[in-house]
Amino acid sequence: MARLLRGIARTAVVAGTATAVSNRVSRRQSGRWADQDAQAQAAPAPQAAPAAAPATDPADEMSSKIDQLKELGTLKAQGLLTEEEFAEQKRRILG
Repeated sequence: MARLLRGIARTAVVAGTATAVSNRVSRRQSGRWADQDAQAQAAPAPQAAPAAAPATDPADEMSSKIDQLKELGTLKAQGLLTEEEFAEQKRRILG
């Protein structure tokens, strides 16, 4: 009977410790995510999409360029890019 009570007590201590650690980790992660959200809101949005690495297949390269141009068009339509920024990024993509 004493061994049973010791086993139950040990399980309770382990479960309590695990719960405490889990709660602390959750609070810490929530704080970090809140900090990241605050930094993301404070940081200015990127002005242009990064250029993709050149593909070895010409068809893949052209497809990639078309996708980038579509993305630029979407950003311009949303008002996130000015006409000048759009033209500059288009020139970069097309070489």
